[in-house]
Amino acid sequence: MAEYPGIHEAALSLKGATHDYKEEWGADRFFVGEKMFAMRGTNKEGRDILTVKVEPNQGEILRSENAAVIPGYYMNKSHWVSVLLDEESNEEFLANLLAHGYEQVLRKLPKYRQKEIEG
Repeated sequence: MAEYPGIHEAALSLKGATHDYKEEWGADRFFVGEKMFAMRGTNKEGRDILTVKVEPNQGEILRSENAAVIPGYYMNKSHWVSVLLDEESNEEFLANLLAHGYEQVLRKLPKYRQKEIEG
């Protein structure tokens, strides 16, 4: 798996975001409030991907505008997208996508948890 340090930094710069590494999946996972908003790993062809939670209509728009964005690999295809990192490496695009995924998950947390995270 190639290194994309910008992904790690962008995800963990979000308030309250945490990270773990799931050995059996070979994947870095990013969470807010114990809920995953992104995962960095590989697909069955061994291509590096970043999978991110999205608003369903946003996923459709992203897929229509960017050939590197595909339905979420091994995830609910209407709520997740995967980015083929060998085709899309624009760090600003990836950071914005991570922030979108983070917001999607944060908004669904109970209000008291949102307040704890937002400080």
